[in-house]
Amino acid sequence: MTPEVPHRPGSPRTAEGRSAAVQAVRGGGVLRPPLADRANALHAGAWWLWALGLATAASRTTNPLLLALLVAVAGYVVAARRTDAPWARSYALFLKLGLLVIAVRLLFATFLGSPIPGTHTLFTLPEVPLPEWAQGVRLGGRVTAEQLTFAFYDGMKLATLLICVGAANALANPARLLKSLPAALYELGVAVVVAMTFAPHFVADVARLRRARRLRGRDDRGPRALVQVGLPVLEGALERSVALAAAMDARGYGRTARLPRAVRITTAALTLGGLLGICAGTYGLLAASGAGYGLPVLALGAAAAACGLWLGGRRAVRSRYRPDRFGPRAWLVAASGAAVGGLMIYANSYGPDALHPTAVPLTAPELPLWPAASCLLGLLPALVAPVPPRPREPRAPRTTEETAQ
Repeated sequence: MTPEVPHRPGSPRTAEGRSAAVQAVRGGGVLRPPLADRANALHAGAWWLWALGLATAASRTTNPLLLALLVAVAGYVVAARRTDAPWARSYALFLKLGLLVIAVRLLFATFLGSPIPGTHTLFTLPEVPLPEWAQGVRLGGRVTAEQLTFAFYDGMKLATLLICVGAANALANPARLLKSLPAALYELGVAVVVAMTFAPHFVADVARLRRARRLRGRDDRGPRALVQVGLPVLEGALERSVALAAAMDARGYGRTARLPRAVRITTAALTLGGLLGICAGTYGLLAASGAGYGLPVLALGAAAAACGLWLGGRRAVRSRYRPDRFGPRAWLVAASGAAVGGLMIYANSYGPDALHPTAVPLTAPELPLWPAASCLLGLLPALVAPVPPRPREPRAPRTTEETAQ
């Protein structure tokens, strides 16, 4: 490990000291991650693989303690490795969206009832009589602790999935992810990236307008302020969309090579069939009853999709400037997410009771040791991923005495 050579302001910088400092900052040594720059930036696909691994682990459990641990792991990595880019500010929005999902799930269980039986009655709402054709639907009635507990577990599971996706959205550069997509999925990727970029810009516009209203002494809360802020935000989004469409058209986006009709049909059939096979095979692997056919269907779907993507790549006539490389640090980040998801799937085979606490009878959830330890593997990106550069703090204005000196 090359030692870092500190440089004091005002002192002469030697050639050895400058080269050692640059090498230490860019290389990062063996034990310390390097400072991120254009050359060693982590591949965007690694962040998505890491986040999907955490989401897979969240989909295999309803234990609120494990789900909270996964949210904490994702939040810590985001806080340690996110940049000051607009998309990095969207993580708070996904956190609020997760809380909203839990609240909506609890409200539905309260007012529409739940098939979960229970004996611990919390309160009783006036029940609305419904016609015979609405049998099975209930409005109001008895609300038990078992029903709310089951709804909370279910809502927290979905909220954790959304938060994991939000972590990937906050860490991965959408433009660099678009560069790494196969040529056959380029047009679809453009639409997805534009949609993913819209949310961070939307949040930034809302924050900027609310700050402007506060500086002018106006109220930035309430329905009236929301309406007055919404119109400029929509106007800005429309103008940004028109400018983006014009820029993409000027740069030649959407131009493709001419291929025979039979090739195009074969490409579409292989790609669509392969993706459906991957979905069916993945569902078979994750479902408890479909483990037998899951792996063959997944392999056939992956092979068909690969052939379709290879044929579809012949339509692209664009070049790729300085493609991102999937380096060792990207492999470590992706492997940590895959390890979390794989170990949680394995934990379901030998200890499903600890991963799915029962609401009937009502019992307090316990934190299983080994699944919790496997969740902590998701912290590996906070140790190996390059450190994003921090913004420089504004310098304090010089005093009169300093100016005179």
